[in-house]
Amino acid sequence: MGVITRHADLLKRAFAHDRALVAVIMALGADQARIVGGAVRDALLGRVVSDIDIATSLDPRMVMDRLRAAGMKTVPTGLAHGTITAISGHRPFEITTLRHDVESFGRHALVRFTGDWAADAARRDFTMNALYADLDGRLYDEVGGLEDAQKGRVVFIGDPGQRIAEDALRILRFFRFHAHYGRGEPDRESLQAAIDLADRLDILSVERIRAESLKLLAAADPCPVMMLMDRGGILAHILPEKVPDPEFGVLRRLIARETSLGIGDPLRRLAAVIRVGARAHVGARLKCSGAEQKRLAAMEGPVPACDPPSLGRAAYALGGPTVLDRLLLGDQEMSPSALAAIRDQLDAIAARPRPRFPVSGADLAALGVPAGPQMGEILGLLQKHWVASDFSLSRNALLALAEKQADLKSEKPKPGKNAGDSFDA
Repeated sequence: MGVITRHADLLKRAFAHDRALVAVIMALGADQARIVGGAVRDALLGRVVSDIDIATSLDPRMVMDRLRAAGMKTVPTGLAHGTITAISGHRPFEITTLRHDVESFGRHALVRFTGDWAADAARRDFTMNALYADLDGRLYDEVGGLEDAQKGRVVFIGDPGQRIAEDALRILRFFRFHAHYGRGEPDRESLQAAIDLADRLDILSVERIRAESLKLLAAADPCPVMMLMDRGGILAHILPEKVPDPEFGVLRRLIARETSLGIGDPLRRLAAVIRVGARAHVGARLKCSGAEQKRLAAMEGPVPACDPPSLGRAAYALGGPTVLDRLLLGDQEMSPSALAAIRDQLDAIAARPRPRFPVSGADLAALGVPAGPQMGEILGLLQKHWVASDFSLSRNALLALAEKQADLKSEKPKPGKNAGDSFDA
C-alpha cells in the first residue's frame, strides 16, 4: 500500500498524453490533483477508460478560480459536496475536493473538506475504486485496492454494513461490480451485509434502481449474479415481476445468441428476466424513457417466421429492431449461423427504402368512397393484401380491389350474408 511505481509506464500511457486531462490537472497544480476511481482501475486492468474523475486537495472555490483563470468553463455540479465539472477539449471532467463524511443521511452526507488523501480514500465504497494516480504514473493505494482489482475481488472499504447504511444503492453496486469485475465467489462479508440490508432498497428511487440494473445487465454474463441476487432476496425488492425461473433460462439463451452475434443489449436482457405480459408495466414503473417503454411493450407478441418473405413482412409491420428483439427472446431453435443470416437480412432490409404503399385516401375518394370509417377499413384491407403479396401488388390492381370492395359496401346485404365476406384478407 502507499505509493506504487511499478505500473508507471502503463498509467502514463493511459493519461499523460491526454491533452484535455493534462490541461485540467496542470491548471489545478500537478501536486494537488490526481486521477481517481474507475479510470485508474480500468487502466490498470487493461480496459477501455471512459469518464475520468479527478480528486484535489484544493477547496471548491479555489478549483473554480484556477480553472477559470486557465480559460475553462466550469459547472458547479455539486458545490456543497465539493464537486465541480470542468469542460476541457469539449469533454467533461468531474473534480471533487478531498473530503470525509461527518454525518450520513442515507445517500446524502454532511461532509468536511480535507487535505488528507487517506481520509478521502476511506470514505469510498469499494477498495478497487479508491485508487489514485498522477501524471507521472505513480499509483496511490491506501486500502489494498490494487490487489483486489487484479484478483477480481469486490470488497467494501471498512464495515460493509456501514457503507450500505450510507447509501443503499451500494447493494446494487456491489452486485454490478461483481458482474463486471468479480472472479470466483463474492466476498462473503460484503455479500451477507447486502442480503441482510436488502429491505433498504425499498427507499431508493426507481430511477436509481433502473440505471444501476441496466448497468449490471450490460456485463458480459450477468446470469450468475442475477441468480445470486435472486437467492439472496434482492430481486424481490427491485424486480418483483421477474420470471419464476431460478436458472434464468431465457436470459441464458438470449446472452448465448447475443454473444454469437457480437452484440449485447441491457434493455433486451431486462425483458428476458421479466415474465411475459409484464414488460410494458415494468417499463412504466421504472420510469424508462418513452422510447424504452415503447420498445419493451413491442417485445411482447408473436415471434415472426424466419423465411425471407415473412421477415420482410414483419420488418415492414414492426420494424427490423423489434423483429430482432422478438427472435432473440423467442424459444425457437436457431443456430448461430441462422441467426447471423437473419440479422444480415434485417440489416439489408433496413438499408433499402421502406416500401411505399401506392394507394391513398385521395385515390379512394376518386372512386366515390366517402371519407370516414369505410375509407379507413378499405385502406386497411388493401394494405393487408399488399403486404401479403410481398409488396408486389400494383397500384392499379389495388384500385381494382378497392372498387370491387366499394361496390360491395354500397349493396344492401342479403339476409344471412355480410357484404364484407367477399373480400377476405
